[in-house]
Amino acid sequence: MQASFHTGNRQNMYASMLPGSIALIFAGHAPLKTGDEPWPFFAERNFVYLTGLSASSEGFILMAVKNAEGETKESLFILPPDLLKERWTGRRVKPDEATSISGIEDIRFLADFETEFHKASASCCHLYLDLGKLVPTEQDNEAYIMARKAAADYPHLQVHTLRPQLRKQRTIKQPCEIEALRVAEDVTRDGILAMMKAAKPGITEYQLKAEYDYALAQRGVLTPGFPSIISCGDNNFCIHYYAYTGTSKDGDMVLNDVGAVWDGMICDVSRGWPVNGHFSEKQRQLYTCVYNTSNYMFSIIKPGMRMGDVDLTARKYNFEQLKGIGLLDDYKDIGKYMWHGGSHHIGYDVHDIVDYRPDLIIEPGMVFCVDIGVYVEEWGIGFRLEDNCLVTENGCENLSAAIPRSIEDIEAFMNA
Repeated sequence: MQASFHTGNRQNMYASMLPGSIALIFAGHAPLKTGDEPWPFFAERNFVYLTGLSASSEGFILMAVKNAEGETKESLFILPPDLLKERWTGRRVKPDEATSISGIEDIRFLADFETEFHKASASCCHLYLDLGKLVPTEQDNEAYIMARKAAADYPHLQVHTLRPQLRKQRTIKQPCEIEALRVAEDVTRDGILAMMKAAKPGITEYQLKAEYDYALAQRGVLTPGFPSIISCGDNNFCIHYYAYTGTSKDGDMVLNDVGAVWDGMICDVSRGWPVNGHFSEKQRQLYTCVYNTSNYMFSIIKPGMRMGDVDLTARKYNFEQLKGIGLLDDYKDIGKYMWHGGSHHIGYDVHDIVDYRPDLIIEPGMVFCVDIGVYVEEWGIGFRLEDNCLVTENGCENLSAAIPRSIEDIEAFMNA
């Protein structure tokens, strides 16, 4: 991403703020993993969206002050150079590099933050923070700690959350984000093809995962966009399976739900295939139902459709497919075989933090998954076919279409 992308993101955010306000966005810190070791640092995604700084940005703070006339001054607080500490923990981002990446000219050191915030607070009445939790039990991050500090030490500052504005901005992907997703899809294709080519009865899930990880590493992607789900046989009935300890048997289906990350953008693709390279009759029946449903969804998704209707339409269409092979008679029973939703946005998060409401009208530039999963325990068959849908001016594009998805293409590749 170019600095202009992040600069534009910030300007859109500033436009939503009231005059006489301060905005603070924190990169965050890595939580403790063991008694003497933290988890690897992973920057808060909205901080990355607004600055472009991810690696080596632990503890960084973006501060923007919008005065009474509506003019905004922004500053980025980073760690100072420290040759001794850098020997142990790696090279730190230098001020000129931070400016080049983010487009922010005023670079300061973290030791100055408290003083600068105190000065700015004297002429402001509002404090904007990135406040938002997925679940109430989620641990407080720096934004919530700052909100408590403001209530105690700066009671004149009225606290607002920036999360709704940032969700809105991230809902429509810009051209540079879409191009990054295209590369992520291509890298993911390499990983899935490597697993398909290596698959055979007796291979373990961790061996398949090793094939996937190796293929990504050859493209410079050392960590996938999210923990890979790679399973076979009965383990396919755990939707979020991360053990990788199973061994495939002849006749099993392999399920994978994986995605590479490129320039911060994460794709999310699922494929299922028989470990022996040949679909059985029942596998073929179920896969055809799912494949038909997926293709139907890509034929109808277009601007003007309600977001909630994507999942609903997929479930209803797949019900008719499953009814056709004698698995179901009544739509109210669809939950017996379809265990999860069929659509979520992707981007800086694999389940992207965007404006997601059932009544949200689909617009060009949205990118979300079409995820059709079927799990028939009595047949011992469970898998999902998940592709990434880019909404265009007149319809949509399947960004992951080049990854084998039909029975014919999967069998041809695996048996070539």
